[in-house]
Parts: sequence; structure tokens; C-alpha cells
Amino acid sequence: MGNDSYNRRQFLKTSGALPALSAVALAAQRDVALASDPADPVAGAVPPRWALKELEGALTSRGIRVNFVDRPEQAKGDFCVVAAGHEAATSRGYLKTSSLRIAAAPEALGFAPFKQGSMPALLACGHDERGLVYAVLELADLVRTSADPVAALAAAKPLAEQPANRVRSLTRLFCTDVEDKPWYNDREMWPRYLTMLAEQRFNRFNLAMGIGYDFVRQVTDAYFLFAYPFLLNVPGYSVRSPQLPAAERDSNLAMLKFISEQTVLRGMQFQLGLWMHAYEWINSPSPNYTIEGLNKQNHGPYCRDAVRLLLQACPAISGITFRIHGESGVDEGSYDFWKTVFDGVATCGRKVEIDMHAKGMDENMQEVALNTGLPITISPKYWAEHMGLPYHQADIRSLEVPRTDRQATGLMRLSAGERSFLRYGYGDLLKEDRRWKVVHRIWPGTQRLLLWGDPVTAASHSRNFSFCGSDGVEIMEPLSFKGRRGSGLAGDRAGYAEPALKPRWDWEKYAYSHRIWGRILYNPECEPEVWRRYLRTQFGAGAAATETALSNASRILPAITTVHGASAGNNTYWPEVYLNQSMVDGEHSRPYTDTPTPRVFGNVSPLDPQLFSPINDFADQLLKGEHTGKYSPVEAAVWLEDWAAAASGGLAQAEKQATHRDRPEYRRLAIDVALQADIGRFFASKFRSGVLYRIFEQSGDRAALEESLKLYRAARAAFAQAANRAKGVYVADLTVGENPQLRGHWLDRLPAIDADIALVAAKLDQAKAVPSAPNVHRAIQAALARPRRTTPACKHTAPASFRPGQPLEIALLTGKAAASVRLHYRHVNQAERFQSVEMQAQGNSYRAAIPGAYLDASYPLQYYFEVRQAPDSAALFPGFGAEVTGLPYFVVRRQG
Repeated sequence: MGNDSYNRRQFLKTSGALPALSAVALAAQRDVALASDPADPVAGAVPPRWALKELEGALTSRGIRVNFVDRPEQAKGDFCVVAAGHEAATSRGYLKTSSLRIAAAPEALGFAPFKQGSMPALLACGHDERGLVYAVLELADLVRTSADPVAALAAAKPLAEQPANRVRSLTRLFCTDVEDKPWYNDREMWPRYLTMLAEQRFNRFNLAMGIGYDFVRQVTDAYFLFAYPFLLNVPGYSVRSPQLPAAERDSNLAMLKFISEQTVLRGMQFQLGLWMHAYEWINSPSPNYTIEGLNKQNHGPYCRDAVRLLLQACPAISGITFRIHGESGVDEGSYDFWKTVFDGVATCGRKVEIDMHAKGMDENMQEVALNTGLPITISPKYWAEHMGLPYHQADIRSLEVPRTDRQATGLMRLSAGERSFLRYGYGDLLKEDRRWKVVHRIWPGTQRLLLWGDPVTAASHSRNFSFCGSDGVEIMEPLSFKGRRGSGLAGDRAGYAEPALKPRWDWEKYAYSHRIWGRILYNPECEPEVWRRYLRTQFGAGAAATETALSNASRILPAITTVHGASAGNNTYWPEVYLNQSMVDGEHSRPYTDTPTPRVFGNVSPLDPQLFSPINDFADQLLKGEHTGKYSPVEAAVWLEDWAAAASGGLAQAEKQATHRDRPEYRRLAIDVALQADIGRFFASKFRSGVLYRIFEQSGDRAALEESLKLYRAARAAFAQAANRAKGVYVADLTVGENPQLRGHWLDRLPAIDADIALVAAKLDQAKAVPSAPNVHRAIQAALARPRRTTPACKHTAPASFRPGQPLEIALLTGKAAASVRLHYRHVNQAERFQSVEMQAQGNSYRAAIPGAYLDASYPLQYYFEVRQAPDSAALFPGFGAEVTGLPYFVVRRQG
């Protein structure tokens, strides 16, 4: 601990993250007392004591002497920090004086300034150990990021906080021995990394193994793929990987023990992910590691005994994440196998949580897990394998709706059959009377390389991770799947070609991203000063401009995946380094086979088809003079254009104001902001071009085609600008998989764009130059316009709850009479489709009743309104709002 604190102080000094200490400040050295009663059961626990050493290190690194005392009255010096549990006698007195109330809730914390005689002092207290860890680490962060640490401590105001989400988890994935063994075995990296997570109030860390492949075909890199033999020799079995030395196997287990213990030391839960239980590689002539000694008869018993032994060898592990669907290598519906494996967890000698990935989940599997008597969590995907706008999608794509015309069989018989609605969402898991916890998992499809950081959308996401009683979120960290499926390349994991841009450890690039996510997941009303003080240490007077630039850039890619879900799978769709999908050719549509036919750009489904129109559908509506009220691709284009402009404007301001613009921290941010702005302009122009191309297809109008071609070329110019920005900055072969869409560089994508532009241009020969018909002319103008949706002036108060079996009256008041109002409603169950009913008007008041028979179900209810003023004028209420961050529907929970 002492060496780690010293190394951390040296790193902070040499990295330039701290304001320089002047000679005067050093000469007038100050003293801070840290008071902590060893008899206090909260403050005396190991994690709070560790946090106090971190605060000591932060203070001493700033030239401040630290004295530890048991009680505040023993303190001498310039300032005193008292660390205590909020029920301790010391805390009760100070809290009563300050009238501050600390919630009796896990992880709650508070700060209460007071005077110890004439000395200014601050009480940092927590309801429990973890709450106190967060309170003390908050002060350490304040010390590191303030020009005058003692003055900053003295200026602290009374504050009470408690977490909005019970689970705030981050996953780090082991995918490849080439890129991942170095960080796995780095004993210097782990304490720094885990300290960063604890500082940002993540309370769970998940180390995931066996996720390098979805299916065990063409396996080349099998390290940790079937994890047990890489960690253990299980007595009674001759199971091993013959290519793995026993000493390396034992070292792997020692490292896992070290990592898990370091996690728990910091007050976090350690979760181990075991995603693969296959042991035979199919059509794999040259894997680097194989498994011997297993067959169908001993497979289940071996896994049972191995997981039990593993949990006994690593007592700091408190949860196991299992992938239980067919991609685990075990046929879906193999309930006896999983019952056997779960028995190993249940008999390890302590209570360990079982967390099951939701895909392929059914009632039988739920019962198998629940019958263990252990805590059970089910973790569905949030926004498929991507990241979308900050709400739970109202509906899933039609491709995920179960088909009734065929029966799936084999490995994926549930997730490809009757349970397909759970592939990419929460499905039917949010029953009111459920006996499991639900934690939503963010997969790394949309953004896995470029820097992210937007407090506004993070706050909206945070509020939605407790959706209908959900327990929180697990985020797959940036660079997840780097080197996956045998595509690992030796060298810099962060993907930089320019050596000066490489961080020592890849996660250091994303320190700001982790700060935004972690702190706002804990409290979506978090004070902006929490991230702004960090930005000031990095960029000085340019802090506000960099926040503006990165915030706006960070909204671009999630909006693209929401509006244009070319694939729900991250193995196919990587919008950061987008492989072009043709506007014209649906016959040669690879890799975009996970989209409706014909598989052309304009026919792609939104990831939320309930609230967004596909390009072709919207163009057809324009030609008919109709509008459904759904958000259109042209509206999305406006969002992207505006965010790109705001990001570029903030970056231009930062170029004038920011300090240390030659440092890698600034250059990495500036490059990634500019790239995302270019990507936003590309998709904005291509969305508009796609609408115009469809208008041409339906009308034969040459003007529509000419405008489409003009915008497609503008899109190409934006993408080329991004590609040239990234040239020499990022390596020529970025790999997150083995297929063309998962590797390469932005420059590689230009030929496909050029080829498709040529196909569009060739259509000019078919188009005659004649005046556009009136409806076509209007449609063209609408595709080129900048529509601003006006949310209807409506008033609605959602019912507090509903009674099962009784009808629910819904009323809406509009500012003026509408042509019609429709109520759209559905159980909070993605296995079902929305119902709708025309509301009855009485002046500008509209009423409808949801039938009692419909409400006789164990799910919450969600609904929204479609307000129509004319055939071509409709809008949704409540909608997303001007910031595109609002919850677009109302939710009512069941009573009782």
C-alpha cells in the first residue's frame, strides 16, 4: 500500500495533472489532520482505511503534512478531516448541528463542515463502508484537482448523496493472448486502474473470460476461452490444455486472486465472467490452445467441480456471470447441465451471486437458477449490442419478433425461435413480481475506440437504468473486443500509430469517460464541478470549450445507431469505422444481412421502429403528403448536423484557449472530437441522400436523383476528411474481429463509398429532365429542409398506478383542438407489440380507456400519444424534447 501511494504521487507529479507548487507554497507548508476512530465499525473497516491512505497520498503529493489522530479534539494544524460512519457518536453530533440528514441507504454519504475550536474541519461520513470510501475519495480528488487544496476543503458545503443505481459495474474483457496477457499480468497497472474505478463510484468490476468467440468455429486464439483449465488442475479429472505449462496455469490463478483481492480492498464487488463452456473447437485446424480430457459424460461434473474449486481458491469473488445460451457452446434447453454447474456455485461454502446473460432465457432456466437459493441476476442487452439514445427502446425490430411459421432447433433453438425477443433487449424480464434482479448491459458496438463524454445524456441514461425497478447497469469498457476472434496484433492496444499519443495503460485515455459514467450513474444530479475541475487541470482556460466539444461529439454515434440499425450485432455494424452499405445494390449486401430485404441503405430498420421511420418509409410518406408522427431520418440529420457544428465550434474555441495543447491528453481529445463530427456529417448527408434516392425510385424524378447524388458526394467528402485526419494517427489495421467490417481503417472504406456513388450516378441515364410533379417537388424540399419538431402543447398527468383487471382512464389536454389523437400503449414487455386506440374528443380534451382485461397482467404499462393536426402534420407526446434526452413515453406501475 505504501509503495502504491508513493508511485501514484510520483505519477501525478510527473504527468502534469497537478497544479505546480510554488516556492512560497512549499515554504509555508501546511498541516492537515485526518481523524478516524478505530472503534468506529465503519471507519475502522479495511476499505475506508485504504481510502484514507489515498487521501493522505493526495495531500502529501501537494506538499501538505498529514497527521493521523483518533478524535477531532486531538487535531492540530490548518484543517481537520473527520472520517466516520454516520451512526458513530462523532458523526451524530456534527450532523445534528448542521441539520444534514444522511439516508439510511447502502452507499449513502455526506459532508458536514464544522469548527474544531478555531480550526476549520469537515466531517466525511458514510452510511456504510462503501459510502465512506466514496466520501473520502471525493476529498482526495478535490485535493488533486484544486489550486489550493486546503482552501478547497474549507469551502466544502453540506452535502448528502445516495446512489440512483444499485449496480454500477464495468467489465474488462479478455479476448486475446497477444493483446490482453500483458495487462492481465501487470501488477502495477491493476491497483491504479481499480483505484480509478472506486474514485468514480463504480461498485462492481467484472473480469470476463471466454468471450473471444461467439461460436467455437475457426478458433485460432483460445487462451482463457474455456477458462477452467487455464486456472486450475481439478482433482479427479485429467483435463488440461497441453500447450499451457503448469507454472503458467498456476500464475494465472495467482493473478486472478490478486485482482479480485485488490478489487475488494477498494470496497468494490468482484465479478468473474465465464462466457464459454464449449471445449471442442469446430473446423479449427490451427488453434494455439486445445482442451484434453473432456467428453459429454464428464463435462457437466467437471465444470461443477471446477467452478466450486475456483470460488474456494479466490474467496474475493462474490459473483459469477454465465452466458447460458447457445453461444456458450451448450445447447439451449440443457437444463440438467446448468443445474449441475450451478450446484458447484451453491456448494462453494459462501453465498455467491449468479448473473445470467439474458439471451435464450426462459422460465425453466430461471427456475434452475432460483432453485439454488442464491441471489439471481439476469442481464439483458441495452440497445442491442450498441448504444442508443438515453431511453429503453419502445420496441424491437421486426427481425427479433418470434416467427410462428417455423420451429427452431439445435444450439440456438430458444434465442433463434420462440425467445428471439430476448436477443437484443429486456424482453419479458420486467415482471412486477419477478424473483430476480435485472441489470442492463451496454455492449461495445457503437463506440469502442473514440473518446466519449457527455454529462447530459449520461444523466438521462442513469435515470433509466432503474427502469421499472431495474437494479442498474454494466458497461463493457472502451476497447472491448479489441483483438477478438483471433485478430489480436502485438503492440499498442489503444490503436495509435503515433507513439506520442499512446497512453501507458490503455484505460488512461478514457479517464474522463469513466468519471462521467461512474459519478453520474451514482447520482444523475451530480454537481458539474466534479468533472469540470478535472478538465481544468488538463486544459486550463479551455476546459469549458473542451466539455462543449466532447459532449456534442459524444451524442452523434448513439443517435446514428438508434435511427439506422443496420445490424443489431456488433460483429456486423461498427459505425465508428463504417463499412458502406449500398443505396442501390441489395444483392451484394454483406455484411449487412441482419437487416430487412431488400438490404439497401434506405430499407434499414431503426433500432426502435416504434418511434422512428426508416428512410424508405419516410420518403413514401412525403410523396403521399402524410406523416405518422414518428421521428424521421431528416430530423435525425438535423440533430447530427447541429451536434457536429457545436462540437467543431467548441474545438475551435479550445484551440484558442486550452493550455498544454501539445500534450497527448489534448491531442487525443481533439482528434476524436473532429472524427466524430465528420462521421456525423457523413451520416446526416447520407440520410438525406437516401430519402432523395427513394423519392427518385418511386417517381423517376431527375431532380431528386441529382440532389441525392450531390448529398452523397458531400457525405463522401466528410468521410474522406475523417479518414485523412486519422491517417498516421491510428494504425492502418484496427482490429475488433477478423472480418473486413471489423478491421482496417477509415481510408479502407472509401472505395466502397465511391463504388456506390458511381451506381447512383449511373441512374442519371434513366431519368428525364422534366419539371417535378407538385408532390415530388414538396418531397424534395422536405428532404433538404431543416425541420424543427414542435412538441404539442399538451398536459397530461400519468396515473400513480393501475389496478389489475380494472380499466385505466387516460386523459390528454391539448392547447388547441387536434384533428385526432391516438393513444399507443403496451405492457413493458418487448415480446408484445403496441396497441392503439383513437381517443374521444370533448373540445381540446381527449380521453380513452385501456381495457381492464389488458391490464390483468404482471407487467408495468407504457404509453404515449400521437397528436395529428393534419394528414402531413403529426407529433408524438411526450417526445424526446429539444435536447433529445427526454423519456418518450409514460410508465405506470401495477398497484399491489
